[in-house]
Amino acid sequence: MKGSIPSHVGFIPDGNRRWAVGHGLPKEAGYAYGITPGLLLFDRCKEYGIKEISIYCFTQDNVKRPSIQTQAFSNACVTFALEVARRGAALLVVGDETSTQFPEVLKEFRSRQGVGMKMNLLVNYDWEWDLAGLKNGGLRSDNVSRVDLIVRWGGGRRLSGFLPVQSVYADFYVRDEYWPDFDPQHFEHALAWFKSQDKTFGG
Repeated sequence: MKGSIPSHVGFIPDGNRRWAVGHGLPKEAGYAYGITPGLLLFDRCKEYGIKEISIYCFTQDNVKRPSIQTQAFSNACVTFALEVARRGAALLVVGDETSTQFPEVLKEFRSRQGVGMKMNLLVNYDWEWDLAGLKNGGLRSDNVSRVDLIVRWGGGRRLSGFLPVQSVYADFYVRDEYWPDFDPQHFEHALAWFKSQDKTFGG
C-alpha cells in the first residue's frame, strides 16, 4: 500500500550553526535565520492539508552548549512559537517545564492552545524524560500522534531522540542543505518521495 499526504510530519531543522559559520557569522547567529523558513514551512503544511506537525526546537542535551548559543536558540524558539500561535496553530509545547531552561512564556502551551492545524514544538525535550512518564501511566508526549514522515535538514541520518515512540514506523527523508537555506521545494520533494514508499508496517 502506498500513501498520499501524511497526516503527521516531523521536522528536524538542523545545521543552523554550520550555516552561520559558512556565512562568516558567529554560531549563535544562525538560529534567528531559521525563524522565517519555519513560518514558510508552517504555511506550506497548511496549504497541503497536513493535520499535525512536530518540530524539534531544542533538547536537554542542546542546553549544554555555551550560554550565548542556548539563549539564542531559546529566543528563536519563543519568537517562532508565539508567531504560529498568533497565526492560528493549535500549539502544544512538549518538554520539561520544571527546568530553568524551559522558557517561562511557553508554559501556557504545555496544554494545547488553539483550534487550527496541530503543531507540537519540542522544547527542552529529552526522550528519557518523555518515556519516564510511563511510570505514571503515560508518555509525557501522549497528546502527540504517530508520525508518518520525518524530514531532517543538515545531512544527519539519525533520529537524535526525536519522539521515539511516535516515530517507530515513520519514513525518514534527509536533505543535505542547512535549515536556514530551506526552500519549499525541499518539502515538496519529501512529499513526493513519501508517496512512493510502501507502507505495510511489517504486514
